[in-house]
Amino acid sequence: MTGVSAVASEVRAAFDDRLAHADEAGATALALALLRSGAAAEDILLGLIAPAQAAVGARWVTTEWSVAQEHAATHVSERVVAAVAAVAAASRPRGSAPARRVLFACVGGERHTLPARIAAEVLRLRGLDVTFLGANVLAPHLLSHLHLQGPDLVGLSCMIPSRLPAAHHLVECGRRAGAPVLAGGSGFGPGGVWAHKLGADLYAPDPAAAADMLALRWPRPPEEAAPLEHLADEEYFRIVRQRAELLRRLRAHVLERYPWLSEPGARHAEAVMEDLNRLPDVVAAANYVDDPLVLTDYLSFAAQFLNARGVPTAVLGSALATLSEPLRGLPRTAAHLEAGRRWLTAEGHGPDTPDHQAGPAAGPG
Repeated sequence: MTGVSAVASEVRAAFDDRLAHADEAGATALALALLRSGAAAEDILLGLIAPAQAAVGARWVTTEWSVAQEHAATHVSERVVAAVAAVAAASRPRGSAPARRVLFACVGGERHTLPARIAAEVLRLRGLDVTFLGANVLAPHLLSHLHLQGPDLVGLSCMIPSRLPAAHHLVECGRRAGAPVLAGGSGFGPGGVWAHKLGADLYAPDPAAAADMLALRWPRPPEEAAPLEHLADEEYFRIVRQRAELLRRLRAHVLERYPWLSEPGARHAEAVMEDLNRLPDVVAAANYVDDPLVLTDYLSFAAQFLNARGVPTAVLGSALATLSEPLRGLPRTAAHLEAGRRWLTAEGHGPDTPDHQAGPAAGPG
């Protein structure tokens, strides 16, 4: 990288400090000074803002930062991306040949927009005509833009695997409109395994790789995708229909075993319950792509998340057991839940004990 590489450690430290203090003006000034000094806008986006934001997320997971601090820092990063993009756009030569059009969106339920926005801006810097639709784009909204704009490519971002069913709806929208689909984001699994399973034409692990792939070979108009034949057993749809009951059972069971989570003012209790409430959606997503890795990946994150908040990771085994009873008779789902239990045992997150369940001493401090 140009301007970033020469002072990478100093610049990163300074930018991290601006984020820690939610200093939008300072962070923006730092990034624009780099741009004026000759650093490429793409280098600033990928070599400064993206890794700094990854560190912000890590600080939230480990409770070093509160949710409010994470939100404030993310807002600053978003504003800096917008400022860098605006300056880069103003310096772009006019009158060039019409560029290929890309419609970029975060899948339904996905609210982590910053990675997608950075990817969209990198594609724009590489000469593409990009429209960014933002967070939580539902199929009807994408369809209306597809018919209005007729893009040459649809880019989809998914950071959370529980959103895979929603991602599939958007992949199908793009393909039916004749636009190839480029997928990106950790929610599509290692190497984009679930992106390919859902019919995406391309998967890129990062924005630069996406731009390089498109420059090398533009994807052809899509052919009809193979159906997800395992969905014919309707297990996924049965899980979705039971979602409210699954959540009710899960909440009741967790609070019965860990009553301090319902105590007024219990530290981290709200965040813990919010995270555990994702479990039925994760189980449904694992069923949708028929891969227990969706569940075990969530359990890996959840164990780290709970441990940082002083909550026994044995709660995850209790939660899986609670979901198993109402989901009996669904063989693929049962196999995924069993894989989750085996993973917990192998990683040392064994069954809960009286010590685990007892009061605030075992819980948040």
